Amino acid sequence: MNKPLMAKATAVWLVDNTTISFRQIADFCGLHELEVQGIADGDVAAGVKGFDPVANNQLDQIEIDRAEQSPTHKLKLKYNAAAVGEEKRRGPRYTPLSKRQDRPNSILWLVKFHPELTDGQISKLVGTTKPTIQSIRERTHWNISNMQPIDPVALGLCKQTELDAVVQKAAAKRATEGDVMTDDERRKLVSTEQSLAAEPEPKIPSSISGLETFTLGGDPRDDDQDPIVDADSFFNLPDKESDEDEDEDDNR
Repeated sequence: MNKPLMAKATAVWLVDNTTISFRQIADFCGLHELEVQGIADGDVAAGVKGFDPVANNQLDQIEIDRAEQSPTHKLKLKYNAAAVGEEKRRGPRYTPLSKRQDRPNSILWLVKFHPELTDGQISKLVGTTKPTIQSIRERTHWNISNMQPIDPVALGLCKQTELDAVVQKAAAKRATEGDVMTDDERRKLVSTEQSLAAEPEPKIPSSISGLETFTLGGDPRDDDQDPIVDADSFFNLPDKESDEDEDEDDNR
C-alpha cells in the first residue's frame, strides 16, 4: 500500500490540523493539488469527517513536523506489516452494479462469436460464474429469450486489449492441439488492429472459370449460338410496291 486508507478523509484532517502545503498533502494522499485546495476552500469533500492518520497508525508525528518545517519534504507512510502483499491479492473481476444486468448479454456475445473461449476465460474476462456461462451455452438461462448479444468492450466490462489477448491465447492453444479452424473462425481470431489494417474482401467473385469470355451476344466461337443480327438490317426492308409487281408477273 503506497497510499493511506480513506485518502480524502485523511487530506481533510491534514488540511484542518496542520500547516503542510497542498502539494505535500496531494502527494501523500494520491490526490490532485487543486482537489486539496478545493478541500481547503470547502468546495470538495463537504461534510467528510477528517481521518487522523497519526491515531490510526498510518503516519508519525515526526513526519508531520518535518513537512511543516520543509515544504520539499515528502510524507512517508508508516510501515505496516499486515499490508504487505495486499496489492498482489487476486480475486474475481469486480463489475459495477449498473453494468451487472448487461453481463449476460456480453456472455452471449462471447459464446456466439468466440466459441473457442473456455468458461474460465470468459469468467475472468467479464467477471461471472461458470454455471451462468454454461446455462447460456445450453440456452437454459431463465432470461435467454430476452437476451441480445452485445460486445463486452462496448459495455465497458473489459478492454479491447484484454479481449484480443484472450482470443489470441485461445487460437494458439487450439493450433497446438491440431484442431482445424474454418475461415469464419480464423476471421474471428484476428485482433482488432489486424482486421482494420487488412484489405477489404471483394464482394463479387472475379476468378470464376469462363466468366472472362462471357458477353451479351454469346461466345462467337460457339457454333450453336445464333448469328448476331446487324441492327441496320431492320431499316433496309424491301419496297412494298416492288413486291406487288413481282406477284402480278408470277400470276401471268
